[in-house]
Amino acid sequence: MTRTTMRAVEISEPGGPEVLRPVERPVPDPGQGQVLIRVAYAGVNRPDALQRAGAYAPPAGASDLPGLEASGEIVAVGPGVDDRAVGDRVCALLPGGGYAEYVVTPAAHCLPMPQGMALKEAACLPETFFTVWSNVFMRGGLEAGERFLVHGGSSGIGTTAIQLGHAFGARVFATAGSDEKCVACLNLGAERAINYRSEDFVEVLKAEGGANLILDMVGGDYIARNLRALAEEGRLVQIAFLQGSKAEINFAPVMLKRQTITGTTLRPQSDLAKARIAASLREHVWPLLEAGRIGPVMDSEFALEDAAEAHARMESSAHIGKIVLRASGG
Repeated sequence: MTRTTMRAVEISEPGGPEVLRPVERPVPDPGQGQVLIRVAYAGVNRPDALQRAGAYAPPAGASDLPGLEASGEIVAVGPGVDDRAVGDRVCALLPGGGYAEYVVTPAAHCLPMPQGMALKEAACLPETFFTVWSNVFMRGGLEAGERFLVHGGSSGIGTTAIQLGHAFGARVFATAGSDEKCVACLNLGAERAINYRSEDFVEVLKAEGGANLILDMVGGDYIARNLRALAEEGRLVQIAFLQGSKAEINFAPVMLKRQTITGTTLRPQSDLAKARIAASLREHVWPLLEAGRIGPVMDSEFALEDAAEAHARMESSAHIGKIVLRASGG
């Protein structure tokens, strides 16, 4: 490494997409157990927008720059790293800092590029696949044959959850906000796509016997509706609250139907917990990616300096799948 500065995008102040500002920053140095990645592409995710708005602070020690996933090449390794080397092409989960030409992250949070996959597509894997795998399978315990309801089916999380649920033998149901998005869900493996503007997902799932597992990022009045849509022994996994985190719930049916309400946020979890998710993904999911059975759904690409436009598109909810920023393009 000879460069000492890099292009990056910072949050100038809490606010809308317009507060994202291109800047020059020092290239970070990898610490104990970390690697330095020259970023080819960085994924754009809802938590980035929450951080931009001042509602999702980075964990202690993390970069203040947004960006929770990236693909690229390792250009330096820190002390204690023996399973990654300079020149390795990887995709990685990041504690922050992805909106830049270089980023540091724990080596254990890097995964090898799936064979046959381009850097742009690989940048879309970590945040969504870590989130879906840990919540749907490791925490939610989804099993083959179960009825699995995915809200926001056309989002990055949703398109990933549909594919993984289908690949592992679940009966997948998904909600989306337009007929076009519903068709996209069906094409990814959902057996039933529900346009929430014209149909009631509660009635659809009850007619099927109820959902065994629901993955929800909407919150608000969806929380009580999700519980009504669950079967006996059903599990609700909450990963975000686009419509608010407060709801009035009658817990009597929860007790009578022996339902479980759980949820996580990925970013604040320990480095060890994330490393365990990475190891599980490499064992169970990477073979599916390399076989072409599943893959990221791409929406659009923006230059690093155009991060504000990328955020505006994400928040318009017009996108289907993942949005990426091009830092170097590999």
